[in-house]
Amino acid sequence: MLRAAGLCLIIAVAVWTPLAPAQTPAPAAGNITLVEAVSRGRQYGTQIQSASLAVALAKEDWSQARAATMPQVNAFSQYIYTQGNGTPSGVFVANDGIHVYNEQAVIHQEALALVRHGEIQRAQAAQAVAQAKVDVARRGIDATVITDYFAIVAAQRKFINAQTSVREAEQFLDISEKLEKGGEAAHADVVKAQLLLQQRQRDLQDAQVNIDKARIALGVLIFPDLRADFTVEDDLATPALLPPLPDAQSQAVATSPDLKAARLSIDEAGYDVNVAKYGYLPSLGIDVFYGIDANQFAVNTTYPRQPGGDIPPERHNLGYAAQATLNIPVWNWGATRSKIKQAELRKQQAQLDLTLAQRTLQGNLAATYREAQGALAQIDSLKASADLSAENLRLTLLRYQAGEATAFEVVDAQSTLTAARGAVDDGLARYRVALATLQSLTGAI
Repeated sequence: MLRAAGLCLIIAVAVWTPLAPAQTPAPAAGNITLVEAVSRGRQYGTQIQSASLAVALAKEDWSQARAATMPQVNAFSQYIYTQGNGTPSGVFVANDGIHVYNEQAVIHQEALALVRHGEIQRAQAAQAVAQAKVDVARRGIDATVITDYFAIVAAQRKFINAQTSVREAEQFLDISEKLEKGGEAAHADVVKAQLLLQQRQRDLQDAQVNIDKARIALGVLIFPDLRADFTVEDDLATPALLPPLPDAQSQAVATSPDLKAARLSIDEAGYDVNVAKYGYLPSLGIDVFYGIDANQFAVNTTYPRQPGGDIPPERHNLGYAAQATLNIPVWNWGATRSKIKQAELRKQQAQLDLTLAQRTLQGNLAATYREAQGALAQIDSLKASADLSAENLRLTLLRYQAGEATAFEVVDAQSTLTAARGAVDDGLARYRVALATLQSLTGAI
């Protein structure tokens, strides 16, 4: 009875306990092309986001530089109490009275800032440099995405090759077992075939691990969160033409964000020199005050009537005042000259950076183009080697079945074919990576 009651209780709890809501898995990303991968990398790349923040910061610098040329309005509120000593001014004779109230609106304008635009131009140039560095960061992300993308393609092809190698090892094991049963092969051949099959199975597992690792490496770049549930388009067999080197060089120079950033840095450094020279020029400040500066906090002050005297006039406290201040620099121990020299040195450094960027671009373009040429020239040879290796394995198996070849020769032929297939895939991926990198350098991607 107790067991029956307990069973009923368990069933009741199971029935009435609310089920936890099922977690809806995120939809799979599906098949991704190279162009889409590059676009996603630009969208989620943290380097690009950091560079974009630098653009936003530079834009605020420009806003502040422009605001500095406009009239500034401030509210001034002050109360001064001076110890009394029987006189109208109190202990401190410089004060206007024992009680002083200041409630004023102050407008300040640096008059010569209206004709000096160096700070604004410098801020604009800095913003342009920051924007160019966004493109530099984008090119860097592109290069990483391209490498990781074709790493997945190559890993997927090697996985297929590993599957083929497993089937070939299974075929060799089957042949060796049949020959052993017929007394035509030693048991050592069967053992060697078993060892070969186990090695090929481990290679297949490693190939799957390499695919997963390559997907993770790319998924970190092209998704907002870590994902690996996607595939990439295998277009290694699609013929892709290599553009002429002169055309690639002209396009690379025209679209290089590194060169653009270096040139804009020179402009920014030139504005730094102009701003530093402002230290030799005078400044003219104009201030306008409007409000109350009186011994009573009131618009009008009414003085008390003295015994036997006349009624004093009412004093109007609300009013305005203006002042102009001209500051002429005379001597600052060479600080202005040092700032100008420092700005000129920065400009020289920017010019050197431009020269270095030009040389780096030329070197990267030439090296990438040569890499693509070398990889393209070897593709036909690699394919021919793979075909010969496949034919060699077929003939070696026939010779082994006829008793004219050893198991070692079969294993060697299979290993040679596996390496040849992998070399073909590596060669195709090598060419496509070099070509995609070249397209990135020329702005084609």
